[in-house]
Amino acid sequence: MLFKQLYIKNKSEIFFFILRRILFVSLWFVVMLFQTNCSSSGGSNDPNPDPDPDPITNEVDVWLTSADKTVLLKKQSDILAFGTKANSYATIEIYASQTYQTVDGFGFSLTGGSADVINSLGNDEKSALLNELFGSSENGISISYLRVSIGASDLNAAPFTYNDMPVGETDEDLSNFSIEPDKNGVIAVLKEILAINPTIKILGSPWSAPVWMKDNNSYIGGSLRPKYYSVYAQYFVKYIQAMAAEGINIDAITIQNEPQHGGNNPSMLMSAAQQADFIKNHLGPAFTNADIETKIIIWDHNCDNPQYPITILNDQDAKKYIDGSAFHLYSGDISALSTVHNAFPDKNLYFTEQYTSSNGDFADDLKWHLKNVIIGSMRNWSKNALEWNLANDENFDPHTDGGCTICKGGLTISSSGAITRNVGYYIIAHASKFVPDGSVRIGSNIAGSLQNVAFKTPDGHIVLIVQNDGATNDLFNIKYNGKWITVPLNAGSVATYVWKQ
Repeated sequence: MLFKQLYIKNKSEIFFFILRRILFVSLWFVVMLFQTNCSSSGGSNDPNPDPDPDPITNEVDVWLTSADKTVLLKKQSDILAFGTKANSYATIEIYASQTYQTVDGFGFSLTGGSADVINSLGNDEKSALLNELFGSSENGISISYLRVSIGASDLNAAPFTYNDMPVGETDEDLSNFSIEPDKNGVIAVLKEILAINPTIKILGSPWSAPVWMKDNNSYIGGSLRPKYYSVYAQYFVKYIQAMAAEGINIDAITIQNEPQHGGNNPSMLMSAAQQADFIKNHLGPAFTNADIETKIIIWDHNCDNPQYPITILNDQDAKKYIDGSAFHLYSGDISALSTVHNAFPDKNLYFTEQYTSSNGDFADDLKWHLKNVIIGSMRNWSKNALEWNLANDENFDPHTDGGCTICKGGLTISSSGAITRNVGYYIIAHASKFVPDGSVRIGSNIAGSLQNVAFKTPDGHIVLIVQNDGATNDLFNIKYNGKWITVPLNAGSVATYVWKQ
């Protein structure tokens, strides 16, 4: 009996001992859970105790123009950050240590006709437009290079030179030389542009010498008479000095616009042998004697005849005065620039003209010009890339009698003052806005149909321009410093990608 009572007593103690343990452990768990919740909420009454992780910081800005015009030089809102997650998409890799030519800039020709339609705007409208074209604000496209005609081009209302004389008269001492015909047009607009961008580079190109110097006494065709070579050299000297007196520095001149096309109005023919003679015996010495540092550029015509500049550069007496060669692409292949570069790697290359047509298609022009004029010229050593006319009116005027009737400006400025930004505007803007003077082209590979070119800017940014030359929309990688991002680009569209080095 005693044993039975002791057993029961001990069993009760065991039961209460176990119960106390359970209660202790339960209380401990509740306390720990409370402390954990307080810790994770920072002791606050935050209704969301599990905040999202730190947001991804955008590393790459993207500006897009689509072939269908639904997006026009628009900054994209996508957040892009370089990572290391592998995929099988095509890859454009940037090789910043591979450096090529230094860039002078991107832009247009400021023709007399361009100046006329720009000057037709009201003062406020003109100021806003010029700041958009040449300024560096958020809505500016920062054009950094202009070509102007020495005298009239075919996109002036009428032909003229800076030393026109009555029929049968000459002026060998150039006493009647004057840039007055351009004072209220091109020169006035240039001064407004220089107030916005004082460092813009300006290239001068003649369409014709004064007709009294030519063997056919006409603005159209004909050749410079050899007896006037020295006089014509002084004509260039006077032009550069007169522009300098207006506060306009002419960075470079070409000897003759399209020297193998004598059918334009104005125009003038000049063979390679004639150009070499003119430079080595007349223009080069004239610049030296006048302490003129303006660069001398030869050819200034199509990519179908790289032998023309090569012939001149083979003349050592001419070569010493020559900075480089300029090209257009109305025929031939853009690789002609590399042909000349490979023959004379110590001389520069320039791309100085390409027009878009009044009957052209936006998508086709965007695709072809980005591939050839912007990307193609840069990948073939050009220091600049210029579209043709900056602006004209809704009828593609002004132009001379016999001048281009289908050349569409980067802008259309109508008689009512309405401004339309045409395909040429976007072709240039995708480079000019992001790649300033002094940038250096760096290495990048062509990946399938993704035409591209890359640059390193003076302020330490990497700029990649990509054009989808294919027929299908693409996803692809941009690889830099061992990391990459994956981005889409629709067929025919162009994008500019910018990131800090």
